[in-house]
Amino acid sequence: MTVTDLALVLFIAALLAYAIYDEFIMPRRHGETLLSLPLLRRSRVDGFIFAGLVVILIYNNVTAHGAILTTWLLCALALMAVYLFWIRTPKIIFKSSGFFFANAWIEYRRIKEMNLSEDGVLVMQLEQRRLLVRVKNIDDLEKIYKLMVETQ
Repeated sequence: MTVTDLALVLFIAALLAYAIYDEFIMPRRHGETLLSLPLLRRSRVDGFIFAGLVVILIYNNVTAHGAILTTWLLCALALMAVYLFWIRTPKIIFKSSGFFFANAWIEYRRIKEMNLSEDGVLVMQLEQRRLLVRVKNIDDLEKIYKLMVETQ
């Protein structure tokens, strides 16, 4: 196994571990899930660039008659990219003492201020950071409001 194949295996393992954590472990951390809402995706340009680069690497490896293992590893990396950038949806997960946003745990007591912008973006001001929550369905903002009133 070459250094390139080893690096590909490490990247695939890291992406697979992230996907498993995001889908199965994170919803079970910090108690029972009270509300889980899908969020809008950010720009897909990064995903297209990454997938395009992987396709170029696969093409170069095949035309240069590279190792078949490298081709299979690149294909596995491409599948992981498809899952992470197009199939998986980002979500916000509310628990009794806080919520997960962008895979970070945030306790309710850290929220200093909340505002709703005109375009339907919920802005949460923390101590030194501002969270911009863009929900997929605008009616989900009412669910967040009701949950915040009940838990606080």
